[in-house]
Amino acid sequence: MTVTRARLSTRAVTARALYAVLFSAALPAALILWARRLDTLLRLPAYGTPIQGTAIAAAGVALVTAATWALWRFGHGLPASPFPPDRLVTRGPYRFVAHPIYVGAVAVSAGVSLAARSAAGLWIATPVLAAACAVFVMAFERGATVASFGRLPVPLLRLPGDTIAWPTLWDRVSVFVLAFGAWLVAYEAVQALGIPGDARSAYFAWDRGLPVLPWTEAIYALTYVFVAIAPLVANRQRDLRRFAVDGLVAVALIAPIYLLVPLIAEAKPVPGDGWLSALMRFERVHDGPVCAAPSFHVVWACLAARLYSSRWPRLRLAFWPAACAIAASCLTTGMHAALDIVTGFLAYVVIVRASAVWRVMCDGAEALANAWHEIRLGPARLIVHGAYAALGGGLGTAIAGLLAGPDLWPWVVVMALASVVGAGIWAQVVEGSSQLLRPFGYFGSVGGAVLTATAAGAAGADGWRLAAAFAVGATFTQAIGRLRCLVQGCCHGREAPAWAGIRHTHPCSRVVRLAHLAGVPVYPTALISLVWMLFVGACLLRLWAAGAPVTFVLGAYFILAGLGRFVEEHFRGEPQTRVVLGLRLYQWLAIAFVIAGAVVTCVASAGAPPASPLPAGASIPVLALAAFCYAAYGVDLPQSHRRFSRLL
Repeated sequence: MTVTRARLSTRAVTARALYAVLFSAALPAALILWARRLDTLLRLPAYGTPIQGTAIAAAGVALVTAATWALWRFGHGLPASPFPPDRLVTRGPYRFVAHPIYVGAVAVSAGVSLAARSAAGLWIATPVLAAACAVFVMAFERGATVASFGRLPVPLLRLPGDTIAWPTLWDRVSVFVLAFGAWLVAYEAVQALGIPGDARSAYFAWDRGLPVLPWTEAIYALTYVFVAIAPLVANRQRDLRRFAVDGLVAVALIAPIYLLVPLIAEAKPVPGDGWLSALMRFERVHDGPVCAAPSFHVVWACLAARLYSSRWPRLRLAFWPAACAIAASCLTTGMHAALDIVTGFLAYVVIVRASAVWRVMCDGAEALANAWHEIRLGPARLIVHGAYAALGGGLGTAIAGLLAGPDLWPWVVVMALASVVGAGIWAQVVEGSSQLLRPFGYFGSVGGAVLTATAAGAAGADGWRLAAAFAVGATFTQAIGRLRCLVQGCCHGREAPAWAGIRHTHPCSRVVRLAHLAGVPVYPTALISLVWMLFVGACLLRLWAAGAPVTFVLGAYFILAGLGRFVEEHFRGEPQTRVVLGLRLYQWLAIAFVIAGAVVTCVASAGAPPASPLPAGASIPVLALAAFCYAAYGVDLPQSHRRFSRLL
């Protein structure tokens, strides 16, 4: 018995040592090597000095060290998921932030990048690390912590509560740090990236000719005071929370628009020599033409007016005209185009109605999920929602062909066929059963595409360009295909709160037949995946249009798809999916995707070429492929019990 305990102790120590080496040495080394390699392949603006970077990195190291010590001292554990502390730690750095080790790690990465003036480290490695930390917390660590310790206490830096209580000092400080801080980082980061080479002006002819009125600079400059004071006057935590959440939603919505839609608003020349004209020139020096549409000036002014109106309802007729005056000053000072202002107001409406917009999307998804229709032709069954697979397959193949070029068009068609076959084979091996005679698996489709790209490369074709172009098209294939998943009931979510879920009631849905969750709210994971893949597709198209190396486009696909799939799997509830070492099987594959994506980006390749027309007669294989996809995903033999015969 003593020997067994010694062996177990040795194994535990070895496992902890390996875990420590992985995350304290191997991961940082991999990030450094990745950034150094990308610095030789990409052209990105470099910033920083050794002093600045060292100071930020040192602060990050200090935060990680203090948090690790707090876990050891007060929790009797380590900052490692396999070896969690015995007690919930709320002292030291954990009193202020919920995840100080991740915050510190990101600070170290940013600091080292600035000290070394590594552009790739600053713009790619550090954001990917931050995203990976956020995804891991959201889709694993937080749930595991709640399961171990129950309801978690809130740190001092957090979103205010959803109550009518008077906001505390830390509630107000948190808004400045979290909401305003997130906006400042995102805004300045986009500005620092500079003007893209394919940028277009947001001005129309009529507003380009409007005169600059220096006296309106007084209104434009007061925006900062108008917005900054708003969190200080809120009298209810609920109102302050709404302001902070809406601000964070604004950052999450608008910052990607700045990157994906390269519109700029060049500031007009300043007339006169007065102090207001001097202030206008000062702002022009410290601001750039990017971050134009939608205008954050308009969005923040509207959010502040809304908060003021909640505090003093009788004065709302004064606050909203003030917000409109600020919006008008964006135009009269020559800092923004009319398009910036209009889209700013539209963005505000979407932001404050974000939960309602999402609920409408969920209601639509629920209606579609229960819209099963089929047609019987003798022993065969034609399932109507197989048309989504046909549409997605045809559209994705066409997009891939447009990007890959005429020389690779035959390979694109072969790759599309191989991806469907691979999806079928994979699912048979991983999930096939007497109840699932013809399932399909996403990771198998990727395997089929990879094998085709490898064969194309061996045959002398450009396999990297082929794979990258197909990856772009595949994002739209997968997004449209998720509509089929909604009706089929595959890829469904686990039980959810009523406000966040959709209900499946049709007896043919997998949610009803296999998971036995008829009428129970489940997370709309197919809808989540659809939205995310559309975003990924937009990102890849932007990279392609910018002429990024095709391997970087392909690697970005794997990284973004992997991050999204890790979160999606957290909310999924398919009973046949295995759990391995605390993570669902596909979460492990999602991690592999992120790693593989980073490796692929390190391969030197040519830049993405401009899109070219499809070859003559390309519509015939596209339609044939769409028909093949429909047959695979929408036609079966419901009375047969042979493998591949039934979709249900």
